[in-house]
Amino acid sequence: MKTIDKKDRTYSAVERILDNYLEMNNHRKTPERYAILRAVYDMEGHFTIDELNAKLSEKDKFPVSRATLYNTLNLFLELRLVIRHRFQGTTKYEAYSASSNHCHQICTVCGKVTEVSAPEVTEAIESMHLKRFRKDGFTLYIYGICSICQGALTRKSKKNMK
Repeated sequence: MKTIDKKDRTYSAVERILDNYLEMNNHRKTPERYAILRAVYDMEGHFTIDELNAKLSEKDKFPVSRATLYNTLNLFLELRLVIRHRFQGTTKYEAYSASSNHCHQICTVCGKVTEVSAPEVTEAIESMHLKRFRKDGFTLYIYGICSICQGALTRKSKKNMK
C-alpha cells in the first residue's frame, strides 16, 4: 500500500483549486501552469521569480518564459495559492499553506529574511474582532539588524575609532 505524504496531499488540493478555476472560466489547462504550480510547492520557503525560473529550467528541465511566470504567479495570487512579499526592494513569493499566518524578521543591512514563531502575536490577531471583515491570515514584518551584521558594524566602528 502506497502512503501519501503531506506534500503530495497539499499539491493535490491546490491542483484541484487550479483545475476548478480553469474549468469554470473556460481557460486552458496548460502543462506550463501545472509545472509552475508543482515547482512553487516544491520550493522551500521564500523565492524570487529568478529562483523559480532556475528551478524550472535547470532542475525540472521545463523552461518557461518570464511572461508566463509572471502571468501564472498573478493567477496563483488571485487564487490564493501563492503569497507575495515585498522585502526591501525585492519581491519574493511563497506557496500558500494553512499555516500562512507568520512573522518575518528582516535585516535592513544584508536583507536576510527569517520566519519567526510568535504565538502571542498569532493569538492576539486571531482574537481580534473586526467589524464587517473576515480575517483570512496575516503577515508581520519586523525590521532590524541581524547579529552577523551587528557584529560586523561593531567591529568596523571599533576599527574606525583607532
